[in-house]
This record gives sequence, structure tokens and C-alpha cells, in this order.
Amino acid sequence: MTRSTPLPPGLDLEDLAARTAPQACEDMSGVRDGVDRLDRALVALIAERTRYMAAAARIKPHRDAVRDEARIEDVVEKVCHAAARAGLPVTLAEPVWRELVEQSIAYELDTFDRTRG
Repeated sequence: MTRSTPLPPGLDLEDLAARTAPQACEDMSGVRDGVDRLDRALVALIAERTRYMAAAARIKPHRDAVRDEARIEDVVEKVCHAAARAGLPVTLAEPVWRELVEQSIAYELDTFDRTRG
């Protein structure tokens, strides 16, 4: 099911587009500005990802369904492929996503518990 949805709240594409490309940076202020702009975009995207975790907590029938080892490995495998295509070292992407997944599971469990009482 594909549906067009608006961009996540807080994702400012104009702000992101205004950064200086890494190869064009001539001083640390340009580097820091670019990193700060990317961080703001990443926060908005992770916030949207987290809203999907809240939806999963609402949809899953049982608490036991929250942790799904096969799904974890599927997510990490897809991220590693995407990282390789994007030029992101897999040695950086994989541990970052594994931690993101673990924190997402903790959030989903907490949400499940809070909303299911």
C-alpha cells in the first residue's frame, strides 16, 4: 500500500538544502553548519520513525509480538545495503541502526504498556 503523505513535522528541506556540500567546506564553521542542518533533518526523520513504533504498539495484538528477531535482521540487512549504495561505511551504519532498533523496541514496549494498562 503506497500513499503519499506530507513530510514529517520539523523536516525543513529548505534548511537542509542551504548547507554547504562537504567537499566545498573551507573551514570548520561550514562543516559544523552542515552537520547541524543534517542533525535537525535526522531528528525529524527519527521522530517520524518513532511514530511508526507507536502505531506498531497500537496494532500488535500481544506484547510478545513487539520484539521480532527476524524483523530486526531484515531491517539491519536493508540498512546495510542502503548504506553501501549511499557510500556510508557499513561498519558505522550497522551498529547505529542496531542501537536505534533496540531503543525503538524499548519505546514500543513502553508505549504498549502505557496504552494497554
